[in-house]
Amino acid sequence: MSQHFRSAFVPHDLPAPIAGAAQGPLAGLTVAVKDMYDIAGTRTGGGNPDWLDAHPPAPAHAAAVRRLLEGGATVIGKTVCDEFFFSVTGANAHYGTPVNPRAPGRLPGGSSSGSAAAAAAGACDFALGSDTGGSVRVPAAFCGLYGIRPTHGRIDMTGAMPMAPSFDVPGWFASRPGVLRRVGEVLLDAGGVRANLRKLILVDDAFAEADAEVAHLLRAAIDAMARDLPEQVHDAAAPHGLDPWRESFRIIQAREIWGNYGQFVEEYQPKLGPGIRERMEFAATVSERDADKARKEQKRARERICDLVEPGTVIALPTAPCIAPR
Repeated sequence: MSQHFRSAFVPHDLPAPIAGAAQGPLAGLTVAVKDMYDIAGTRTGGGNPDWLDAHPPAPAHAAAVRRLLEGGATVIGKTVCDEFFFSVTGANAHYGTPVNPRAPGRLPGGSSSGSAAAAAAGACDFALGSDTGGSVRVPAAFCGLYGIRPTHGRIDMTGAMPMAPSFDVPGWFASRPGVLRRVGEVLLDAGGVRANLRKLILVDDAFAEADAEVAHLLRAAIDAMARDLPEQVHDAAAPHGLDPWRESFRIIQAREIWGNYGQFVEEYQPKLGPGIRERMEFAATVSERDADKARKEQKRARERICDLVEPGTVIALPTAPCIAPR
């Protein structure tokens, strides 16, 4: 295995691939799995060696992993992620940063960094990640992949380490759109679903935050896509500004991750990498009152998006405001 491939996988990787069902919609496909999902007989590390050492091997596969195996996929390994999934850069101070095969020398994006790197390098046909605040979408953009964050709550998270359950959802990467769809038909029970798409909304307030070069390239792609949609309009996602939405997400995320890992951090004093340590320190200061206030803003944001995205509507906005940083 080349260094490009190897950097995507954790040191405590599987001793051997795990074959899926002999027949199924994913038969013949290989998958790499983010080190947040339990795989029976192995330990789940969540990007942090101290967490790995403190926990026993998993007794069973995570629900999403089980579905993929039942669908015929072969699991080839567990991939590196940002520790406790608390970053979108893809850097890990303990295991190293996976190489971005599409842009060596640039960050792969996170927190599903290794999964994206493995898929982009051709180490697997698709890779399982998770998305809380961009952890599939950002690595997909940085590594030149197709990636999807499904609707929250559509896929069972049992057997996966949580980050912020109000936002956590499994997601996946593929280099080919047909493979992305086949995985969705297994994980989402979405076979045969058809959408009558007719309207494209360009989200101007999101485009305004993107670098000029990124916005220009995306608009060219959107122009091509829009030929198949009869109606194209411009609108703002957040008429009163995106900052309240960003802050409410930050507060809820911090409150929930501290609820999941605060006791471990206080009792075990694990080694935390730069950035992660500071975010955990902030999370420790967020009160339930702070989170309740943020949830009210979250509710307003959800209502706004539901109003904006009517049946048959596609919204287009930049996944990330810039190309992959160095």
